[in-house]
Amino acid sequence: MEPQHLRDLYDRQLRLGARPDGPGSRVERAGPVVRATGPAHSWNGVLWSGLAPDSPDAETDAVIAAQIGHYRAAGVPFEWKLYGHDRPARLGARLLAAGFTAEDPETLMAAEAAALPGDVPLPEGVTLRAVTDEAGVRQVAEVHERAFGTDSSALGRQLLDRLAADPETVTAVVALAGGEPVSAARMELYPGTDFAGLWGGGTVEGWRGRGLYRALVAHRARVAAERGHRYVQVDAADTSRPILARLGFSALTTTTPYTYDPR
Repeated sequence: MEPQHLRDLYDRQLRLGARPDGPGSRVERAGPVVRATGPAHSWNGVLWSGLAPDSPDAETDAVIAAQIGHYRAAGVPFEWKLYGHDRPARLGARLLAAGFTAEDPETLMAAEAAALPGDVPLPEGVTLRAVTDEAGVRQVAEVHERAFGTDSSALGRQLLDRLAADPETVTAVVALAGGEPVSAARMELYPGTDFAGLWGGGTVEGWRGRGLYRALVAHRARVAAERGHRYVQVDAADTSRPILARLGFSALTTTTPYTYDPR
C-alpha cells in the first residue's frame, strides 16, 4: 500500500475511529475534534482535528479554547497530537499562541507485520519474557526510567490497568540479562483495525547497539501478525528512525505533541 493510502487508513481507523485506551477513559467527538479523556495516569488529549484548511485564526482559536476548557474541568493535563498533514497549516502556531508547549517531533512509520524480520538473534545470555503480572510491569517501568531518565509511575499504572481489564489490547515484553531487565517495550492492539502500535522501546545504557531494539520490534511484529493485525506503526524518534527504515518501515508523516496543563 502506498504511504499516503496507508496514512489515510491510519487516520480513519486510529484517529477518527479511536477507542478508549483503558478503564475510566472515554473517546468522544466534540465538534471538529476527537479527544480522549480519562484518569490522570492515562493518555489525555486530542487525537484528530477536522478543521478546514482555510479555517480563520478566530475559529481555530475558539476550538483550541474549548479543549482547554474541557480538560481544565476534568483537572488533567493533555496533549494535542498534531500531525504534519493536519490543517490549517497554522494550527501549530495557534497552539503555541494559546500557551501549549511543542515537544520533539517524531515520524509516524508503518510496516507490514508479516514482512518484517521474524527472528533477530539476541546477545548471548539474554532472554525475552512476556509481561503478564505486576512484577513484570515493575521491570518495564525500571527499564523505562533507566533508559529515558523519566518517572514511569503513570506508565506502570496504565499498563497494569490494561492487563487487568482488557489484556487482549496490550502486550509487553522485557529482555533479561542474568535476571536483570535491560530492555523493554509494549504494544497496543486495536481490535477491529489493521494496526498494532509499538510503544516505549528502550534499552539501558551499556546494552545499546547490540540488537535488542530490533529484536523487540521483531518479537512484537510477530505477535501482531499472529493476532490478525496487518500493520505495525511507530512514532519514531530520530534515534530509532534509521533502524526502523532498515527493517522495512516507511515514513507516513510527522507527529508533534503539543502539551498543556490547565490546572
